[in-house]
Amino acid sequence: MAQKQIMVLTGAGISTSAGIPDFRGPDGVWTKHPDQMQVYDIDAFLTDKAAREYSWRWQKESPVWNAQPGAAHYALVDLEKAGMLSLIATQNFDALHEKAGNSPDKIVNLHGTIGTSHCMKCHAKYDTAGIMARLDEEPDPHCHRRLPYKGNMPCNGLLKTDVVYFGEMLPEGAMERSIRAAQHADEMWVIGSTLEVFPAASIVPAAAQAGVPITIMNMGRTQYDSLADRLIHDDIALALPELVEQTIAQE
Repeated sequence: MAQKQIMVLTGAGISTSAGIPDFRGPDGVWTKHPDQMQVYDIDAFLTDKAAREYSWRWQKESPVWNAQPGAAHYALVDLEKAGMLSLIATQNFDALHEKAGNSPDKIVNLHGTIGTSHCMKCHAKYDTAGIMARLDEEPDPHCHRRLPYKGNMPCNGLLKTDVVYFGEMLPEGAMERSIRAAQHADEMWVIGSTLEVFPAASIVPAAAQAGVPITIMNMGRTQYDSLADRLIHDDIALALPELVEQTIAQE
């Protein structure tokens, strides 16, 4: 018999359980400091050198960049090792699922990721850690890739993390792949998402319409609680490892 396949949608709650402050909650970074939303504003980033330097510096010093995965992240690695994880679609851009050890091909970063960066001109890919390491020497990072068709001159395009900024589109195909996985899973789990941010939240009704049983694990209520077959309002750092353990044991 084939193993049960579980599609997981994660939100800020899985990372607050690992010590990252959320952005939109009552004590969220953006709730308390609305000016900080400017850090992720694409127009400011493209047009204002000072805004770019501030964005890079803020991201390097923020808990998002320095965070380490928590027990809940490692539980999803156990779920994958058991062969029961079809996909993690995450609204977080902290790259903690990758850091914990989930396979990159099992992760869809709906709002991008801080783990990688790119040149906005030639689309060269960069590891963000390398850029952060040189930020003191180069506070407004530009692309150093040499272009053979331009006499080996450096490209010099702007570098930007792969986080989706306000005013940018979600990564191509991310929603389609997530919805498809949710509709074809044996179960869908929502972990630590308030389900207020669209289009990510629309994955839940898509799964419900396909008849997929839904578990919502979140400290507060969500607008889609009525679609859930199971609601868990416990501490995610304890409740998710427990749920994973039970699920693997039942197979």
